[in-house]
Formats: sequence, C-alpha cells, structure tokens
Amino acid sequence: MSDLKFDEKMKLEKMFGMGSGYVLDFTNRSFQEFVHEATGKNLYDDKYRFGGSSKANLLRTFCKLEPNHTVGKLISSLLDHLKGYRPDEAKTSQFEEYTRVGQRLLQGAPVQDIDAISVETTERDFEGLARSVRESIDKNEPEAGLDRLHTFVVKYMRLLCRKHGIETDKEKPLHSLIGEYVKLLRGKGLIESEMAERILKSSISILEAFNHVRNDQSLAHDNQVLKYHESLLIFGYISSTVKFLKALEEQLDKSEAQSPEPEEDIPF
Repeated sequence: MSDLKFDEKMKLEKMFGMGSGYVLDFTNRSFQEFVHEATGKNLYDDKYRFGGSSKANLLRTFCKLEPNHTVGKLISSLLDHLKGYRPDEAKTSQFEEYTRVGQRLLQGAPVQDIDAISVETTERDFEGLARSVRESIDKNEPEAGLDRLHTFVVKYMRLLCRKHGIETDKEKPLHSLIGEYVKLLRGKGLIESEMAERILKSSISILEAFNHVRNDQSLAHDNQVLKYHESLLIFGYISSTVKFLKALEEQLDKSEAQSPEPEEDIPF
C-alpha cells in the first residue's frame, strides 16, 4: 500500500484530469497497455475495480493497493507521457513538484537496483525470467523469488562470459564464472580501485554460498525458505552487482566502438 499523501493525490488528480473519470488522453485499452508496460500490472484485474471501473477510479484504487515503488513508477511514466500530451504544463513549477512525488515514491523500493535485473536479448525465456524476478520484489516477496534470481544471475554470467570468449561449460558453477570474468575485467583495466576489486573478488565466495541458498533455502525444492530480511539482503547485493557489471560492460562497449580500426598493411 502506497503512502501517497492526500494533497499529493488531489494535485495529481488535477494534473491528470481525473475529475471526469478519465486519465489524460487514454482510452481503456491504451491505458491498460500503458500501465502494464510501466509496472507489469493488469489495471483491469478485479482487485482494482472495487472503487469503480472508470479509468480514474481504477487508478485511484491502484495507488491505494500497490507499494510505493510501483505507484512511483506509474506516476513517473504518466508525467513523462504528459510532456508529449501537454508540453506547456511540463514547463511549470507544479510539474516539477509532481515529479518529486514520483521520485519520493520510487525511493520506497525494497531493492533499489531491482531494475538492473533485465536483459537485452532475443531469448524470450530469459526476458520472462527477469520479469518474474522483478515481480517477486514488486509483490514484496523476495523469499519467493530466490531460486529465479539464482537462475537469472547464472544465465547472465554465462551471457557475459560467452561475449568475451570465456568457456561456459554447463557444469561450471556460478562462482567459477564470476571468478574468470573478474580476472578479465582486471586484465582490461576496467577496475580502478583496490576496493572495487576486493568487492568483486568477494563475489566469488558469496555466489558460491548462493548455490546453497538456491538448493536448500529457496522454492527450487521442498525447503524451508529463507526469511524475508535475509532474502531482501541477497536481492539487494545481487541487483547492485549486476548494475555495476552492466555499467562496466557499457564502458567497455563504448571504448571498443571508439577504437580506430587497424590499418591494413600496404604491400610496398
């Protein structure tokens, strides 16, 4: 349940034109698609209908039921949409104030870097896996997503290793993959501080321990699942590590793209 304040609700309702039951320029279908794209939720699920079925009422109920970070995602997306719909309003001081409301709610995410659990790939099962992991956090049920988080990070590390020509034998465990990958990063000079290098090296033993959590303390098997706060700690660590690795990969890609092509030998 979000803690959207009464005055914030009233101001946003005015901004989004909800007094007449509408929301901005959306039709029922386009609003459903918009909300799903922004949050992964189906706005026309029965649980959002108890306050009424108009677009405005559905949005009001959504904001009551969903946690801060989910509501923050939707409000921020709606404000971005408003920039194209009514660009003059986007230049007002009120718009900046409403933007801060969305940012405040986003700070309520139980895992700050959960959006890093995503991939740009044509593998549909990988994309679905990443979405499933994020949904366990959207529902504030990290303990229910530990096994899928483990599967995600294994697949992600294999993806990175294949990209750089590191062997990804099926039997090679997660901590071995990260060990060889960290060695590659160090060799390319992408790690600038001893502290960052130590943190990444510690990931090898931490991810080895994650194998145990996945096998003996998650829903992968008939286990007694790890408690909420420890599950949240694991999610936070894995998400921030993936975010950091993505930043390094982006830096590496830019560096390689800017490198001049080697000149061909001229035979004279």
